[in-house]
Amino acid sequence: MNLKVLGFPLAILLFIVMMLIPTPGLGYAGHAALALLIFAIIMWVTEALHLAVTSLLLLFVQPLIGVTDFNSAVVGFANGIIFLMIGGFIIAEAIRKSGLAQRFTFTLLNKLGTTPDRSLFVVVFSTGILSAFIENVVAYAMLLPIIKEIIPFMGVNDPEKGGSNFAKAMVIGGSFGSLAGGFGTEIGTAPNLMAAAYTHIPFVNWMIFGFPLAIILLFIIWKWLGIVFKPEVKGIVGGMETITAKMVELGPMSRMEKFTLGILLFTILLWVTTNYTGINSYSVALIGAVLLFAFRVIDWQDAQNGVDWGLIIFFGGALSLGAALLNTGAANWLVQVIIGLVGRNASTLLIMIVLMIIAVTITQVMSNIALSAILIPLSVTLAQAQGQPIGIYAVPVAIACSLSFMLPMADPTVAMAYGTKYINIKEIFKAGVPLIVIGIILTIIDILVLAIPLNII
Repeated sequence: MNLKVLGFPLAILLFIVMMLIPTPGLGYAGHAALALLIFAIIMWVTEALHLAVTSLLLLFVQPLIGVTDFNSAVVGFANGIIFLMIGGFIIAEAIRKSGLAQRFTFTLLNKLGTTPDRSLFVVVFSTGILSAFIENVVAYAMLLPIIKEIIPFMGVNDPEKGGSNFAKAMVIGGSFGSLAGGFGTEIGTAPNLMAAAYTHIPFVNWMIFGFPLAIILLFIIWKWLGIVFKPEVKGIVGGMETITAKMVELGPMSRMEKFTLGILLFTILLWVTTNYTGINSYSVALIGAVLLFAFRVIDWQDAQNGVDWGLIIFFGGALSLGAALLNTGAANWLVQVIIGLVGRNASTLLIMIVLMIIAVTITQVMSNIALSAILIPLSVTLAQAQGQPIGIYAVPVAIACSLSFMLPMADPTVAMAYGTKYINIKEIFKAGVPLIVIGIILTIIDILVLAIPLNII
């Protein structure tokens, strides 16, 4: 069956079916938003149209079916994450153009070895450790040019044709690594921050249970991707001789490399110190991008070439749909219905699992910031009503909101990995679903075995 051909009529059919199903307690706009969600998921998963085209379609359909007006529909494009993505893309292009990506690449390979397994380890853990302290989008955007440099030196030609398992593992490994690494600290992800704001868990306390979870999950991601995408290459063509020769050829750092490195380090410093400076991470990305223009490292033509504008449009549309689900009450209605089915007097473990499954499911198609704004207050209220520790549901829900391993619309880093064309949606789904299940299990064990006994939630 050709899913691209079947996708559009199937999406319309399921939209109509959803509109015919009663939703007591939910207004028409929310009902229509839920139906549009199903339509969008089918369109995106089957790729019946280009992802960006489907996102554009969502913008004008919302006012047509009565979800919201057009001005409200385009609010997704005003979300700070869009500008963080743009800034990240520009910084990544500067790293590539200046030659800094090549220098980083060969320095890492020279120190850590030239096998596919070692390369994947470097990618997963580099993005993971970075994203514990800075935005995962930026961590991945900075390392993506390096990843793209390593792949051809392994003898992979035309990875954008989707024929290389090694290329697939590398690009999605960086994305998944950045997501897992963010669990390590309360500043690692926006949902973590939301949970910390409600529960007042100290920074160090979060790290006590967060870092072990992050490190274990990073190891699992590294090993799992090596199994799912068994590399077809053996190592760098020419081995260490190739690396040594390339290091000699690169010579000392150029003026542009020094400018780029200085601006990059300054930008990372601003990201790490956002709690003290008051400058949000979205602004920091734009500050770094503007400095690169000011010091003539890149020009606007480079930005046009380096930023995947189709990906930006796609993600803006997904955020627009998420805002519609939030503003119409559809997301809250869905959560309340599911919690009602389980029963508020259910066991702590069952409620924790159900809340995490809700978070994991919805976060694949909705901004995890908006989702955590709904689920975390609900989780805190439930815990207080049951006399449980205040963070017993809020913390695992915050982590679940970032288990975005399933689809490109789930997280900007996954979208960027998909945007390389090295890997398709089905392959992301195949690699990601088991990691979501493992992530839920590990989080629950971590909370029950470490966080609760130590009284840190």
